Amino acid sequence: MEHMPEQAMQIAELFKVFGDATRVRILAQLFDREVCVNDIAQAVDLSQSAVSHQLRILKQAHLIKYRRDGKNILYSLADDHVRTILQMGLEHVTE
Repeated sequence: MEHMPEQAMQIAELFKVFGDATRVRILAQLFDREVCVNDIAQAVDLSQSAVSHQLRILKQAHLIKYRRDGKNILYSLADDHVRTILQMGLEHVTE
């Protein structure tokens, strides 16, 4: 891993996104289901605007994906890697 300066920067940027408790709480809401902005905002006790801002950051980091269902946009984790990172983080802090 010592010969990967570009990847080191990418990994640091990834963990910077995980470094915000609000974003981690949002990711936790998406852990095993699709959720709309309204439901996320209610669950994490934030405004829709604040949640939308955080979702934009999570999308740019490729941690979440979305799909349109009629007028609703449903968000979910991008892949199992994100789920694994969350699980490992939780295991680490609860040991």
